[in-house]
Amino acid sequence: MNQALWSPSPERIAATRMDAFRRKVAQQHGLDLPDYAALHAWSIAEREAFWLAIVDSFDVQFHEAPTAVLEEGPEMPDARWFPGATLNFAEHLLLRRDHKPALIAVSEDEQREVLSHAELAAQVAGLQRALREAGVGVGDRVAAFMPNTWQTVVGMLATTSLGATWSSCSPDFGTQGVIDRFGQIEPKVLIACAGYRYAGKVLDLTAKLNEILAQLPSLEQLLIVPYANGHARRTDFQTPARVSLWQDFFHSGGEPVFTPVPFDHPLYILYSSGTTGVPKCIVHGTGGVLLQHLKEHCLHVDLGQDDTLFYYTTCGWMMWNWLVSGLAVGATLVLYDGSPFHPGPERLMDLIDAEHISVFGTSAKYIAALEKANVRPRLTHSLERLKTLLSTGSPLAHESFDYVYREVKPDLCLSSISGGTDIVSCFAIGNPTAPVWRGEIQCKALGMAVEVWDETGKAVHGEKGELVCVKHFPSIPVGFWNDENDEKFHEAYFATFPGVWAHGDYAEETEHGGLVIHGRSDAVLNPGGVRIGTAEIYRQVEKVEQVLESIAIGQDWQGDVRVVLFVRLRDGVELDETLQERIRQTIRSNTTPRHVPAKILAVTDIPRTISGKIVELAVRNVVHGRPVKNTDALANPQALELFRDRKELES
Repeated sequence: MNQALWSPSPERIAATRMDAFRRKVAQQHGLDLPDYAALHAWSIAEREAFWLAIVDSFDVQFHEAPTAVLEEGPEMPDARWFPGATLNFAEHLLLRRDHKPALIAVSEDEQREVLSHAELAAQVAGLQRALREAGVGVGDRVAAFMPNTWQTVVGMLATTSLGATWSSCSPDFGTQGVIDRFGQIEPKVLIACAGYRYAGKVLDLTAKLNEILAQLPSLEQLLIVPYANGHARRTDFQTPARVSLWQDFFHSGGEPVFTPVPFDHPLYILYSSGTTGVPKCIVHGTGGVLLQHLKEHCLHVDLGQDDTLFYYTTCGWMMWNWLVSGLAVGATLVLYDGSPFHPGPERLMDLIDAEHISVFGTSAKYIAALEKANVRPRLTHSLERLKTLLSTGSPLAHESFDYVYREVKPDLCLSSISGGTDIVSCFAIGNPTAPVWRGEIQCKALGMAVEVWDETGKAVHGEKGELVCVKHFPSIPVGFWNDENDEKFHEAYFATFPGVWAHGDYAEETEHGGLVIHGRSDAVLNPGGVRIGTAEIYRQVEKVEQVLESIAIGQDWQGDVRVVLFVRLRDGVELDETLQERIRQTIRSNTTPRHVPAKILAVTDIPRTISGKIVELAVRNVVHGRPVKNTDALANPQALELFRDRKELES
């Protein structure tokens, strides 16, 4: 039997908010809840009691009390949580008003700005007044084209304090990508930076912004944050809308006022980063996001007001929205804008030490890149306060688990997490009271009735299948923007199994009550009718030191499907027969013969979305000569040409 890589001590378990919550629920309801599994089972069986316990435990402030906890129709998504209730999201993130740091904003060039909880509230109050004077009210959209700075957080809080709806993209998005997103939601106000820094370069955004502005006729107010372009002037920007510089638009000070809105009132609009058609605008409700994030931060991450939380993210990824919610528990947030590898691969480790970060979040890709760069933080950094490391974006390889415990810190809760933009939260997540097993996500999230189903809709254990959620939960999206009769919404999540949520993850339940995500079910390879998750191949390929990264697709071939593997190699390495055989042997030895690629081809780049996910479907379409729509969802769309018309795939 394999051993857990880490187990919390009884003292550590007893000190967690998760364990305190378990004991409180057991006492209040007269239940025997000896462990997490029992608590999770109760949270599913008694959803109303569970979500009410979240409201009560974490002091959710309703302006108007709900008439019920849940009104539910015959099948998902027909449900309403806390009908009749009103609340304000920003109010919960601004509860703390002392002089302890709320935001520590660090830029790539080492500039550091700190806002206390009191100063943050004063900034929000000032911007709120100015936005109200600019005509922003309930239901209006405010969009941001911004890096991860304190101004972005203030913008979001001021917007949502007024009952308006917030949406953001990061400056690395392509022009058309921004237009495809903001053009659909028609913002009244755009907050945009005039320039940003990345990998040692200063990038002027004036020309890009002007292209975007030409496609936003609804805009009434443009608010420019000079940021890395200190010379920016109002006259640089061409739009019929009013143009103001951030420093001239408002004065900080006073108390923010909070507009109460219904529980399901649109809070955020996020975007799917698919490669078919324009992005879907996913509308997330106020109360659902608040409750989910309170649950995840307080219980699953064990975040408290003495913690410092940092997630390496841009404002174009849902983890930014998740990070900012850490304010609701009174934590200090670190915002970093720039490359995680500038000036060297240890940059974020330096940040953990400098800012005494206790919870650090990143992507699986970043952890793999650290290992490839031979970074050994255990030997070079103290990481004294670091208690939890979170990883998401793609499945965390088994070998990355080994690396973290060998080279980062042995006494650490390593929580791989999985959910997504679709629910702006997690289905599978960490648990500070449970062991960490190699390659596994620790547990199903509380209140989330997650199962793994085969094609017939039967729940399976220890077998791979479709990740589903069989009962309604508060952060199911309100819907898609401008989606008549909710047709696209139903097609996206409820078409595979009617009345059951499925969003395309290929997963497996483990004997420890955890989950392994094997990749996307819609990118699952199917040679000889056997379903293979691509993550299983990548896990093995990553063991081959000459390979930096890879992407696998299924190519239609002679009435079947064959596996094709593309690899990006280290500088100076050639893909000769010896290396190909080594890759094949590594895959064969650790998986099955069906996983072994029929073809292995070298490429110099691999296309990925702006949030860093490789795009198997887009590559598959190119290989088959099919069009790829919405290439602006990609960070490097030019890379697709490396896969087009490859002679090697004709035989």
